[in-house]
Amino acid sequence: MESSTIIALLLFAITYIGLIIFQNYRPYIALGSGLIFILMGFLPINKILGSIDFNVLMMIAGTMGIVSLFIESKMPEKMAEFIIDKMPNIKWMTVALAIFASFISAFVDNVATVLMVAPVAMTLCKKLNISPVKSIIAIAISSNLQGAATLVGDTTSILLGGYNNMNFLDFFVFNGKMGLFWVVQISSIGATLVLLYIFRNDNEKFEFNDSTVVKDYVPTVLLVGLVVLLIIASFVPNGVFPVWIKDNINGLICVALMIIGIIYEIIVQKDINIFKNTLKEIDFFTLGLLLGLFIVIAGINEAGVIDWLASLIANAGEGNIFMLYTIIVWASVLLSAFIDNIPYVLTMLPVVSGIALSLGVDQTLLMFGLLSGATLGGNLTPIGASANITALGLLRKEGYSVKNSEFMKISIPFTLVAVFIGYVLIWFIYA
Repeated sequence: MESSTIIALLLFAITYIGLIIFQNYRPYIALGSGLIFILMGFLPINKILGSIDFNVLMMIAGTMGIVSLFIESKMPEKMAEFIIDKMPNIKWMTVALAIFASFISAFVDNVATVLMVAPVAMTLCKKLNISPVKSIIAIAISSNLQGAATLVGDTTSILLGGYNNMNFLDFFVFNGKMGLFWVVQISSIGATLVLLYIFRNDNEKFEFNDSTVVKDYVPTVLLVGLVVLLIIASFVPNGVFPVWIKDNINGLICVALMIIGIIYEIIVQKDINIFKNTLKEIDFFTLGLLLGLFIVIAGINEAGVIDWLASLIANAGEGNIFMLYTIIVWASVLLSAFIDNIPYVLTMLPVVSGIALSLGVDQTLLMFGLLSGATLGGNLTPIGASANITALGLLRKEGYSVKNSEFMKISIPFTLVAVFIGYVLIWFIYA
């Protein structure tokens, strides 16, 4: 390993240690580390803008704006009352919200899913006078779980689908065999049982007789329209729009709908302050953290850290297909807990394909193992996935500071069970 790679790796390790220890200063640590990577020459000036995922940042900002109008309309309270009426206790309420988020996330980006479902959970917990921490964590990790279920579930799925020439239906049935969608659903059942066990003592029953009147249905229409448009956008083929629009289409949709919602509310309420109040609801703490992390990850990628990790994994199996498959799955889980899984998957796809070719085996086994491990690995830590960062940002805005141990007490068993079930199923189906 070159000295520059070692230095970048050490700087990256120090950054993540700082992010874990100093939770209230995460954006400043991430942005400061990103600046150091730039000043030290790890990330060339002409690649800074390209390293930032403006699509995700716009998506978070736009969806937060729409959600603020959604909350103001009282619709989350109405939905919360419906859930309270149908669920027998707090345990089932929490799990039901997680399952709901999981379902949406199979077709909509994980971050957008968290931003849509979390307000309902927050409202529920406020009405019942309980902490929303467990519920929001369950929603975030359940959203991440479904990323590998469909072609549009996560960016990593899109990358693998493009590389392996897979269409939407191939995730359901591939080469006459059970597709990843069903593997993820079986894994989801196991992970849901884990949640039921973790929340086994939350058996408090509740009664709530209030009936909220929804003031305005337009924000709800905008939110539903957001889901529909994000799904439609995922099927738009390359070449229809300019590259910069195609790459940022989800974010542009979210921001456009937020602007429409703000303009509508200003006209109806005749109050220009709605614009300022909506912007206040956007969590710039979370946006700053993600911005810094995008630059840091791009820096270690340019320094060769991810390439070094990929070659290390490739050489570790020593030609044994089961050993290689095992290493790829569990190394992907571990690495994705700390590094962005998008550049990691981009780097590993040709590596995995080359390994399969050299061994004369079908690359599907290793490809699916890579996707399942990399997609779920981010669930292990609070800062391993954008959805987790967003969820904790929402909790912080409500005055809840979540300890790493508190998050990982739920996320680690959930993730390990889900990954293990997928690991076993993919091996027996595709080996």
